[in-house]
Amino acid sequence: MEYEKKRNQDNKKPNSIIPKYVKFGYHYLISNAMYLLLVPLSITALTHLSKDDFVHFSNHVMHNLVVVTLCIMIIVILATLHFMSRPRKVYLVNFSCYKPDHTLMCSNETFMKATKLTGSFTEESLAFQKKILERSGYGQKTYTAKTFLEVPINMSFNEARKEAELVMFGVIDELLAKTGVKTKDIRILVVNCSLFNPAPSLSAMVVNRYKLRGNILSYNLSGMGCSAGLISIDLAKRLLQIRPNSYALVVSMENLTLAGYVGNTRSMLIPNCLFRMGAAAILLTNRSSDRHCSKYQLVHALRTHKGADDRGYNCVFQKEDINNRLGVALSKDLLPVAGEGLTNNLTTLGPLVLPFSEQILFLVNFIGRKIFKMKIKQYVPDFKLAFEHFCIHAGGRAVLDELEKSLELSEWHMEPSRMTLYRFGNTSSSSIWYELAYTEAKGRIKKGDRAWQIAFGSGFKCNSVVWQALRTINSADEKHNTWIDEIDSFPVHVPDVAPIDC
Repeated sequence: MEYEKKRNQDNKKPNSIIPKYVKFGYHYLISNAMYLLLVPLSITALTHLSKDDFVHFSNHVMHNLVVVTLCIMIIVILATLHFMSRPRKVYLVNFSCYKPDHTLMCSNETFMKATKLTGSFTEESLAFQKKILERSGYGQKTYTAKTFLEVPINMSFNEARKEAELVMFGVIDELLAKTGVKTKDIRILVVNCSLFNPAPSLSAMVVNRYKLRGNILSYNLSGMGCSAGLISIDLAKRLLQIRPNSYALVVSMENLTLAGYVGNTRSMLIPNCLFRMGAAAILLTNRSSDRHCSKYQLVHALRTHKGADDRGYNCVFQKEDINNRLGVALSKDLLPVAGEGLTNNLTTLGPLVLPFSEQILFLVNFIGRKIFKMKIKQYVPDFKLAFEHFCIHAGGRAVLDELEKSLELSEWHMEPSRMTLYRFGNTSSSSIWYELAYTEAKGRIKKGDRAWQIAFGSGFKCNSVVWQALRTINSADEKHNTWIDEIDSFPVHVPDVAPIDC
């Protein structure tokens, strides 16, 4: 594979070996400093203790048995209180990603043909959309809503409801079949969809379809963009802290039928080309008895909001154009704002996940630049030391390219995101789950591995979730994985072109 060849070539560079092993040695020494110091000190101390010292200590304990017993009781009580007051652990039992029927496949040629037949777009707008598709990094097998493949386009509320039912119920059915969990045991439900908000709500549609319990904690999140999937995970985590022995069902999706734009404003044409059909359903639990059958444990969930900044607030904005046609406009500030959001998020996440050795390097660099005014390059912590797997929202090529560069990630680390973009397109809040599914289908998840999911969304928001694998996931056991029947054909080569993104 090309990325393997490139990585091997990089490792053969004559000047790359010394820095690599010097840094490895530094991290090893810092990470194990406590053991390297305490073990020799402990051995030295024990060798200097005589037999009389041990006898004297034993007699002292026996003469003060009541005091010792009280101390032990206090320690036990404090330990019990600490154990009872600490947050409940949250586990990811399993998840599913929706794979639409092949009749909903939308190649670039199919998209352009259907777009032209609408008669709503000028020649300039058609040429612009074609250019976007050519630079999108998409393959020929992404999926779109049924209405966009028909003539005339039927962007009715009824069609949008049908699409929502098709996607939501399809992915939930698959998840319930995977896990075997009974619907009456689900006590928390969170559904997120930004642009389609019917009454009754989408969450109510799920409750009605699966006859969920009457006292279920049900939430419907709207207008929160592509990062809403991780917001839903964070909300479910918080709700699991107040409901013991519970299951939480999270459904992340976007509805395309009513999201289509039929005007000619360029900034509002881009979402037409990039968003594709998809959804994910995730089952979480706080039941300790389910730990052995769960895939991951939730380690961290962090949210960063840039809505107080006008640039961030306006960079993804749903509005009407001059002809009163509704659409979502993307501004040129999107990438810079996303970069600022990422920086803020990493500033909070770094101390929680990075090894102490990396934190020292970052601090020394910061002091040198800010206090001593040294003209040195800003040090970017090596997040590859904190995570084995990266699931970066497949919003577009420019975002992926920028994150690959700024975080100094390899092609191997970026592969799940790029292949998800190629195969399924931008499926909004569910894209990070297609990426994790890709990693599982490749057999890369080993026990103890940490996976970082990061997503960006309107508002503007940057959210992160960190998972730790509780077991090695064998790709042969992932029979219902959305990638499994075609995983051997990936990765594929995607030509480099100047990207246009959402």
